[in-house]
Amino acid sequence: MKKPAPSPFAAHWSLDPDVVFLNHGSFGACPLPVLSYQSRIRARMERGPVSFLVRELEPLLDEARAALAGFVGAEADDIAFVPNATTGVNTVLRSLSFEEGDELLTTTHEYNASRNALDFVAERSGASVRVVDIPFPIASSDVVLARVMDAVTPCTRLCLIDHVTSLTGVVMPAEDLCVSLAKRGVDTLVDGAHAPGMLPLHIDRLGATYYTGNCHKWMCAPKGAAFLWVRRDKQEVIRPLTISHGANAEREDRSRFRLEFDWTGTWDPSAYLAVPEALRFLASLLPGGWEQLIESNRSLALRARRILTEALDAPVACPDEMIGTLAAVPLGRGTYHFTTTALSFDPMEEILRERYGIEVPVLACPSGPAGILRISAQIYNTAEQYAYLADAVSEISSIGISAT
Repeated sequence: MKKPAPSPFAAHWSLDPDVVFLNHGSFGACPLPVLSYQSRIRARMERGPVSFLVRELEPLLDEARAALAGFVGAEADDIAFVPNATTGVNTVLRSLSFEEGDELLTTTHEYNASRNALDFVAERSGASVRVVDIPFPIASSDVVLARVMDAVTPCTRLCLIDHVTSLTGVVMPAEDLCVSLAKRGVDTLVDGAHAPGMLPLHIDRLGATYYTGNCHKWMCAPKGAAFLWVRRDKQEVIRPLTISHGANAEREDRSRFRLEFDWTGTWDPSAYLAVPEALRFLASLLPGGWEQLIESNRSLALRARRILTEALDAPVACPDEMIGTLAAVPLGRGTYHFTTTALSFDPMEEILRERYGIEVPVLACPSGPAGILRISAQIYNTAEQYAYLADAVSEISSIGISAT
């Protein structure tokens, strides 16, 4: 089989040309012009570290936060930069107080790292974690809403939900869940790791109590750029994981939330400050800007899913309206040991990488021992790359290639 080339837009990235990269969803990929911009920020900082970090950084963070807030539909003062969405989840959970008898709700599709954080705070406080089984394949978003709401009890204090599930790429009914849970007196922590740049976002209208999202994935900012949004009435309770100078600052021109999160010790702020450039550059790739880019990537993801399901005779695992720019294709049961963690590789995944030059995750289905192939669609991908993946998986299945 001949390995297909990426799209002409791949020239803006430094991705290995020998790899068919279908895994933008895991860690994103930052375009060369954005990396160059970040390097200039770093050079400016190193020319005068004291001047930059003490005198210049605060207004630069304000500018970057304002650009991000406009993109995700929020007020800038309700947003704090954090290194990644996992940090955002931990920040909220470890700021809140729970006690024995409290219930923390989540689903079987929740990201492993976030679930670990939930288990940690529950064990420490004596609260319990209640996990709602969400089937996959899934018939509609109504199934998610009904199952989550059926699991709410008078003891439910918080619900942790993915906006877009990392494992299956399913777009959850986040607004319906947030509104319905709020009516039952339940706060919501939305793990929006994948949503910014994948979906049109209006966080202020979502109804969440807390929302965290990555900038390094579908927004294509440098690694280490993410945000935490906290509803205004909850900001006094939420503290950064690292307590620093802002905790006893006497300034009155900024909120305690702003003062604490904007300085948590010496760090490299260049990823945060490059967010506006990432937004600008990605918007420049197509005439219709971000709106066209989001729709183009989604159309490619749906086309890719059709290519794979037809070639592999696999079920369509969820309706089109529950797909953004990630899609999961069930592989069925087999001899492979499918994994749910980001720190290990499935044997089939390794075969695809080593023998076919394809980078794509093979994961465990949350509803059983079957496996799923999770594909991503970014502007540098082409339909021919997914057809090549389908041929590779078919060949592996037909001749029983082993991982050894």
